[in-house]
Amino acid sequence: MTRSLFAEIFGTFWLVLGGCGAAVFAAGWGAGPNGTSLGIGFMGVSLAFGFTVVTGAYAVGHVSGGHFNPAVTLGLTAGGRFPAAHVPGYIIAQVIGAILGAYTVYAIASGQGDFGITDVAGTFATNGYGDYSPTKYSVIAALIAEVVLTAIFLIIIMGATSRKAAPAMGGLAIGLGLTLIHLISIPVTNTSVNPARSTGAAVIAYVFGDGGVGAVSAPVEQLWLFWAAPIVGGIIGALIYRGLISNDHVVD
Repeated sequence: MTRSLFAEIFGTFWLVLGGCGAAVFAAGWGAGPNGTSLGIGFMGVSLAFGFTVVTGAYAVGHVSGGHFNPAVTLGLTAGGRFPAAHVPGYIIAQVIGAILGAYTVYAIASGQGDFGITDVAGTFATNGYGDYSPTKYSVIAALIAEVVLTAIFLIIIMGATSRKAAPAMGGLAIGLGLTLIHLISIPVTNTSVNPARSTGAAVIAYVFGDGGVGAVSAPVEQLWLFWAAPIVGGIIGALIYRGLISNDHVVD
């Protein structure tokens, strides 16, 4: 169990460092001599999140299952794939990994003289709705997006890791699924579908934002949605897969 928890810390750390790091460092970085952007844009950020899941799953998925996400852990429990007794430890490990990943992004970014975390939408890859949505989507729109997309994510995960699926392809399918989810929802909420990822970015923005502790408070104040919606969506998706798509739901 100890090795599984360290694997979850590492995997979630890598998810946040890779995905949020790409957003902070590279999304809008610079322009070439002809004025063409050298940044990776939100398509590149979407791929970065997908790549972290693919690489993390193949690196440590055989140790912990490669959840890296409280909504995945709770969804797999609801779907009969993961024992409930291990849920608290996994979620704590994931939140620790996410905060460490977000702090590493901050530590690197703060080495640039004019870097600062300000209380505006999407700052430091935080998630939000209303005025803190990248394109001002409402709380209802954010709620729907996070519930539906996390439900689909769990269906992808459970299908790709079922006993009849190609075992070597599971990580790739899951990573591509997360990439597509980001392509859909970065403009809506900056994409969470992962309470730990949202918590890591929000906590570091709150603690190290310009103006001191608490100056950037919106991501923390809105964090309730990015726990509630992904968890509800993950459980719904797992129950849909378990009840309507497959009967492969035995905990080993």
